[in-house]
Amino acid sequence: MMQTKARHDKRQVAILMVLMLLWEVGSESIQYSVMEETESGTFVANLTKDLGVGVGELASRGARVVFKGNRQPLQLDPNTHDLLLNEKLDREELCGSTEPCVLPFQVLLENPLQFFQAALLIRDINDHAPEFPAREMVLKISEITAPGKIFPLKMAQDLDAGSNSLQSYTVSTNAHFHVVTRNRSDGRKYPELVLDKALDREEEPHLELTLTAQDGGSPPRSGTATIRILVLDSNDNAPEFVQERYEAQVPENSPPGYRVLTVSARDLDAGSFGELSYALFQVDDVNQPFEIDTITGEVRLKKTLDFEEFQSYHVDIEATDGGGLTGKCSLILNVLDVNDNAPELTMSSLFSPIPENAPDIVVAVFSVSDADSGRNQEVVCSIDDKTPFILRPSTENFYTLVTDGPLDREARAQYTITITVSDLGTPRLQSQHNVTVHVSDVNDNAPTFSQALYTLFVLENNSPALHIGSVSASDRDAGTNAQLTYSLLTQDQATQQPQGQGQEQVDVGALVALDAASGQLFALRALDYETLRAFEFGVRASDGGSPALSGEARVRVVLRDANDHAPRVLYPPRNGSAAGACPELVPRGAEAGYVVSKVVAVDGDSGRNAWLSYELLQATEPGLFGVWAHSGEVRTARPVSERDAPQQRLLVQVRDHGEPPLSASVALHVLLVDGFSQPYLPRPDAPAGQAGQAGQAGVGGVGGEAGQAEALTVSLVVALAAVSSLFLASVLALVAARLCGRGGAGAGAVAVGSGCGVSVAEGRFFPAGAGCGGVGPLVDVGGAGTLSQSYQYEVCVSGGSGTGEFKFMKPIAPNFSPEFPGIEIEKSPSVRSSFPFS
Repeated sequence: MMQTKARHDKRQVAILMVLMLLWEVGSESIQYSVMEETESGTFVANLTKDLGVGVGELASRGARVVFKGNRQPLQLDPNTHDLLLNEKLDREELCGSTEPCVLPFQVLLENPLQFFQAALLIRDINDHAPEFPAREMVLKISEITAPGKIFPLKMAQDLDAGSNSLQSYTVSTNAHFHVVTRNRSDGRKYPELVLDKALDREEEPHLELTLTAQDGGSPPRSGTATIRILVLDSNDNAPEFVQERYEAQVPENSPPGYRVLTVSARDLDAGSFGELSYALFQVDDVNQPFEIDTITGEVRLKKTLDFEEFQSYHVDIEATDGGGLTGKCSLILNVLDVNDNAPELTMSSLFSPIPENAPDIVVAVFSVSDADSGRNQEVVCSIDDKTPFILRPSTENFYTLVTDGPLDREARAQYTITITVSDLGTPRLQSQHNVTVHVSDVNDNAPTFSQALYTLFVLENNSPALHIGSVSASDRDAGTNAQLTYSLLTQDQATQQPQGQGQEQVDVGALVALDAASGQLFALRALDYETLRAFEFGVRASDGGSPALSGEARVRVVLRDANDHAPRVLYPPRNGSAAGACPELVPRGAEAGYVVSKVVAVDGDSGRNAWLSYELLQATEPGLFGVWAHSGEVRTARPVSERDAPQQRLLVQVRDHGEPPLSASVALHVLLVDGFSQPYLPRPDAPAGQAGQAGQAGVGGVGGEAGQAEALTVSLVVALAAVSSLFLASVLALVAARLCGRGGAGAGAVAVGSGCGVSVAEGRFFPAGAGCGGVGPLVDVGGAGTLSQSYQYEVCVSGGSGTGEFKFMKPIAPNFSPEFPGIEIEKSPSVRSSFPFS
């Protein structure tokens, strides 16, 4: 008993030294302790006080508690930052027989990243009583056994640790035996039954004793088993093993049935007393991974071993002879670690999305572990080198995943990073963990239009609010940074005026509207091609970022002409009275092709809409006159005869080539005369009195000599008219060629007809000479007619016998006022103004 007490005292001293050593190690970190079976939610400690941080700093830095593996014994109260028990803890479940039971953990703070090492010590309570693997043990003891013989008994198990574990064995009071408590190499206690007095089978053939196992708890707990002792006849030699202690090593991946070793014992007795059988003495675990052949003593595996569960086994083997005597040996089996556990990765924090254009951003914080040991437990982390991320090792197998440089969301908006964790065992095992990281957008891309210049064609006279086209821009950003708003630029706006009048600034906002959301352009009012040929303006697209970025483009709107102007006749004037006062004179002897007059018209449109054609609609003498379709010249279609009426009325129509075509008509009055000596013929609708007066004026001066003079005058006039016509045609052709060479910049006046002078100049009107009573029609060709130069000629004829005179006037150069600067007119060569004849 004294020896047992000394061993007990030595164990208490060893436990005290271990606790002191743990206290010194814990001084370098924070250590907390809690009794097992404490209720969930129990307060453990206050981190704010223990870590020495300010109030609220734990919340702002995202404090969290990280344990190895997936189990979290502690939780952090988010409001008070107290450490609370997350669940009721069972020390025996967490640590088994390991003492002390310490669970290391880390306190993780972010922004900046910081670790605090801590540990949770789970103190044992006496919640388990010792238990024997069998309620009854049978011993066969020979009656000749000498006192002092020791008989090993099966030991009890107590799941508690420290002082709460099994401490001693006692046996019920009897005259033959007492129990001694022994310590095994692994620290467990087992009983031995010591014979104090020799047995006498004839007096007591069997005995029953009660074996009690008691722990050191307060109050102590105990367990009992019954020892049945059968007293045998004389068998004075017990089996003895060749080795009292066997040791073997078995790889953990050895299959069931694997032969561990063979034990051997011998017995000096003969007969049945020398026949031995082997058995596992200690079968306290129903999951015992070993079995032994009772005859050969061969020990084999019953199931696969796991180094991570048990690193070694201590097994007692018993040999029994036919007389019931037994011998005992110990088998210590060390399990060899095999690299059969792949590394594990535990993700502590994951930050997604992360902003683009920012370097060195923490993406994830994680830890790695391997359940193997030695080199099989050493791990290496890696990621693909092609990704813009790097791994940075931290403390206690912690790693941080950070960006290797600024990211560009427009190039790639999402990354899937494969973290590969491999150990250094043979063969190497690895595990992979995929981390998906999204990149958030930053407004770093300005909107871009699909075209730098948009050209839109619009038909004039459009309806207001007409959709004339669209502009489109794109932004490589996302979200609100890619939401575009379109607007018109209010500066740098130009408009093209018709016929080279240059450009001028206009209010484009009064012409078009731009939808801010869709980029569609609408005309606000009807546009007129004749007023406005084209205009150009700028548009801007702005995104919704902060600060906002924008892009610009130009839009050119080109108007297309519509046939909205009918031809306008410049000559002859559409004033009836003026036309009647100045009819066209045609001699009776005119041949076919004789130029009677020329209809001059213009069209306000352009292109095909301004192409004019002329047509004779009505005539007093059908077939006598014709109109050239493209020039508007009125000519005789056949020679004039005496039967033709002296007064002819022609209705000429001018038509353009638009769709639909538009037209205008004008009446032309023609007088057929026998000679140019007749100064005036009355209008067809003049009163009879006026006609009589004109006849009397012509007959009063006629005598016998007057008739001969009249015939001579007519011949001279006809000859002179023919020569003048050829000369006039040559001059007109020369002037037209000169003007065409100058690009048609100049516009002249034309004088057409006989006996009626008409002067036409660009933008101005000139009165004719006095050949028509001093009053002539005013004709405006505006530079858009069919003649290229202005000419004026005056025909003066007299009815008497005096000398006749035919005058050609010089071409009239238009007298431009200062409102037409820069215009120069080249004068035609002068000709003689008169041709006297007798």
